[in-house]
Amino acid sequence: MQPTPPSPPSPPTTVSEFPVSGEALKALEGASPTAVLKGMEAQRDVLRDQLERVQDQRNEIARWLKAEDITAPDRDGLAARLKETDARISSLEKQIDQADLAVSKAASVPGAVVEEPPPPPRSGPPDEIFAVPIVFTIFVLAPIAIAYARRIWKRGATVIAPIPREVTDRLEQMGQSIESMAIEVERIGEGQRFLTRVMSEPGKALGAGPAQPLVVPQGQKVSDAVR
Repeated sequence: MQPTPPSPPSPPTTVSEFPVSGEALKALEGASPTAVLKGMEAQRDVLRDQLERVQDQRNEIARWLKAEDITAPDRDGLAARLKETDARISSLEKQIDQADLAVSKAASVPGAVVEEPPPPPRSGPPDEIFAVPIVFTIFVLAPIAIAYARRIWKRGATVIAPIPREVTDRLEQMGQSIESMAIEVERIGEGQRFLTRVMSEPGKALGAGPAQPLVVPQGQKVSDAVR
């Protein structure tokens, strides 16, 4: 059985077929296909960044042209700058098209596109093992902690003793006595108000007016009549 001949090496990259400048051709001479592809992609990214900045400048110039207080010389200068900016945008778009073409050609060279190696296999424990402590904490430790906390709360609560019956009876008696005293005080005050009103009325004051003769029936003593 004859051995299988090795595959021929990849042909060297000919950078002259890419649409790049002369200085770029000198820099890419002898480079690997992967390096050429990365260089083309970097050039395309730079051109896209430049195009974005130039487009922002154009939008700013167009906004200045819409101002109402702009003078005629300024308007002419801004119009000229806007025309130059449009020409630069057109040139950058053409360069980006050429860069896209160069990237596509560089990617077609064998060995230019290198696939990333797959991630190494995981050597640690599986993800399911991390769920076991979480489930144990939620369904076992949490109820135990709640029950222990409730026990501490109940133990620390103060118990209010009931009031004895004798004290309740004494308080009721004191309340009744206070009510009786209040009634008596109200009666005394009512009597004082009555006397004050009688004495303040004209012609009805006690001892007012001329003295009246004391009529004593016949056969009765004066002392008995006074009584």
